[in-house]
Amino acid sequence: MASFSSQPTDQTLEKVSPDEIGFAPDIERKLAAGIESGLLRHLHEVLAGRSGKLGIERYYDGPDNNWGQFLGHVTFEPDTLHDLRSITKSVISLLYGIALDRGLVPSPDAPLLAQFPEYPDLAADPDRAKLKIKHALTMTLGMEWDEDKPYSDPENSEIAMELSKDRYRFVLDRPIICPPGERWIYSGGSVALLGALLARGTGKSLPDFAREALFEPLGITQFEWSAGSDGVPSAASGLRLTGRDLFRIGTLALNKGVWGGRRIVSSSWLDDSFKSHIPTGDGLFYGYLWFIGEAPTPAGDRRWIAGFGNGGQRLFLMPGTDLVSVIFSGRYNTWDNWITPMRIWREIVLANLVEV
Repeated sequence: MASFSSQPTDQTLEKVSPDEIGFAPDIERKLAAGIESGLLRHLHEVLAGRSGKLGIERYYDGPDNNWGQFLGHVTFEPDTLHDLRSITKSVISLLYGIALDRGLVPSPDAPLLAQFPEYPDLAADPDRAKLKIKHALTMTLGMEWDEDKPYSDPENSEIAMELSKDRYRFVLDRPIICPPGERWIYSGGSVALLGALLARGTGKSLPDFAREALFEPLGITQFEWSAGSDGVPSAASGLRLTGRDLFRIGTLALNKGVWGGRRIVSSSWLDDSFKSHIPTGDGLFYGYLWFIGEAPTPAGDRRWIAGFGNGGQRLFLMPGTDLVSVIFSGRYNTWDNWITPMRIWREIVLANLVEV
């Protein structure tokens, strides 16, 4: 495994008491009680805030790994990097929007196979010719893909892609099982294709373009990006950030793409990204590499947007309340890794939002 990294500098966010930004004053006690009771387990970090201010910021300790490589027992702190896993996909969505704003990548309605002229045999297939870039953005390519198997299993499609001689042919040559745009099939391969379009269009590696276009404008200087054995940074799951810096990215997204008075990504791209393009089949919807759901708050707001990552990694956004929450966990490759972050989001963060 290769990686691309940048060294840390001191970057801070304003930390305020929870009640100053509309949380119940005892929210942190309730979080602690949930941990002590055993209902909230395997936590590494919990952050929540509004309008760019942190009301909750808690760090724990426990075993961790980096893209499957065991790191041992880690004491997490504000400057500790953590795997985002598939939250990386949502960052790719932002990067694609920035590149599109600059005219460096094709529009979502552009034909997908036309962007990969090295595969004329695939482009000649009339069914594959129907594929558009938006089908990669919404994971509706209609191709066979299986990430339900453990990520330690070479038959997991993402792992098989990483082990293949040509990752892009591997993705584009999957058997077609339904028309594009008709069915949501979770696919790290679709995001690998978008990563290729970003690298080709910008003339930079993903880490270099992310540094220049997104991280530096937000004051993010510490990150790593894991890459496969072929040296290609993983667009689907390779990014490592601190919780605070992921909170910055969430705040940018809620602020319609503006940070410190500077526009980083267009509001129209974020509007399209946060639309419910396709149901996922489990009560949620999918936008452009973002999950979309609903949950009530005491103020009545319901709609939320999120990046999800293996092991219990979450970036939750609720536009109606200007709310951002980051949750890092160490429950990798387990079927129940979603339970703790969803409990924190619904029963701690949202249930204790008392003022808007």
